[in-house]
Amino acid sequence: MNAANSPSFKQPVSRRTFLRGTGIALALPWLESVSVRSAESGKKLGAPAVNDKPPVRFGCLYFSNGVEPVHWWARGAGADMEIGPGLEPMKPFREDMVFLRGLYNQQAATHRSPHLGRIPNLLSGAWVSTDQNDIRAGRTMDQVMAQEIGRQTAVPSLILGIEPTELRLEDGLSMLYGSCISWASDTKPAMKEIYPARVFDLLVGDGNGRRLDRSILDQVLGDANSLKNRVGRSDREKLDEYLESIRDVETRIERAARDERLEGWHPSLTEPSMERPAERLPQNVPEHMKLMLDLIVMAFQMDKTRVATCMLNNDLSQMNFGFLEGVQGSLHLDLTHNGRDPVREAMYLKTNQYHTQQMAYLVGRMKAIDEGGQSLLDHSLLLFCSNLLDGDRHQADQMPMILAGRGGGSLTTGRVLDYLDQGDENRRACSLYLSLMDRMGVNLPSFGDATSRLAGI
Repeated sequence: MNAANSPSFKQPVSRRTFLRGTGIALALPWLESVSVRSAESGKKLGAPAVNDKPPVRFGCLYFSNGVEPVHWWARGAGADMEIGPGLEPMKPFREDMVFLRGLYNQQAATHRSPHLGRIPNLLSGAWVSTDQNDIRAGRTMDQVMAQEIGRQTAVPSLILGIEPTELRLEDGLSMLYGSCISWASDTKPAMKEIYPARVFDLLVGDGNGRRLDRSILDQVLGDANSLKNRVGRSDREKLDEYLESIRDVETRIERAARDERLEGWHPSLTEPSMERPAERLPQNVPEHMKLMLDLIVMAFQMDKTRVATCMLNNDLSQMNFGFLEGVQGSLHLDLTHNGRDPVREAMYLKTNQYHTQQMAYLVGRMKAIDEGGQSLLDHSLLLFCSNLLDGDRHQADQMPMILAGRGGGSLTTGRVLDYLDQGDENRRACSLYLSLMDRMGVNLPSFGDATSRLAGI
């Protein structure tokens, strides 16, 4: 029998009502910060015990189109570490960072596209599809962690950016590849948010004190259940997924009701530390970047999430750096593809330094926040990176990378680790990701093209 002629279709289904209900349900998980308890024992999973340390947070700050290699270097250790001009803003934090040289993703280095085959796999090491009809780039390590530990926080992961997601074609490939470094699955990017106000609402509410509570959840759940006998089989499958998401929200609310963090570690911040940003998208690049970094800090400090990524620019970026003194007349892409013109090289260095300045700002803010004798930075792992080394030459056999933070005491900082001459098997970026995921409590036998942890980390 045709589903449309079934007796169950006595009344029409309002898709508008269903979508409105879905919107409410999807917003609810963002509003309650809870711990996870074992159904068998009632004990907290992933929540600190008495006198335990704060959780470890992971953040990735990405900048596009690489660096001027001659200016990107470090040598020595600790307070005596010397760093190149491209890293100058990190000079006050040399003892808090690890400079990594020589890491790469093999699939990126051998891809035919000099850009779009080398950015979406930054955090996955996977092959990027060259078929316009088959968007595929590999699930990224931040989303692996979000799935494993995301239930311990209100927001599984923050995916942020400054420039909008683009859908045009470049080199015969979708610019979706150039707009996303975080992928929820092999075929689905985890779409980034570029509006600071929306990020704020995601973390603390709608900005007007309104909270979506259990009574609204009950209403939405009842409405959804009433639809089950009035939709076809394929729609019932979608509805089951929707109901499962509501049940997850229901569980979170129940856990929140009985978990008031009476013992163990408490977040050092319980209320927003900043005003809700304006609704509009910031038109000033420095203001926009600062807002996004402040929101990451607030999210970590409130323990709203423990995983965050932020793209300072898209690949093939059209960002104008005219706000920097001495940088005129060229977009970022033009400055990075400079043909070794001395004037444009000098401006390129300034953009490199500006990107590094954002990392230094994030590190400085987190280092200043105390979490019981140690800083928020001490309990974090921050990765600052790009998909290319030499942007002008599209060099992908190395990637510029630095780590900051001590991962709760598991990472020794103030070091330079050089993997360039240790053989390809020993310089895989995915080995680094395995090592970082270990410290976040996510242990995998392999990831991407790596089956071993990175030596020295």
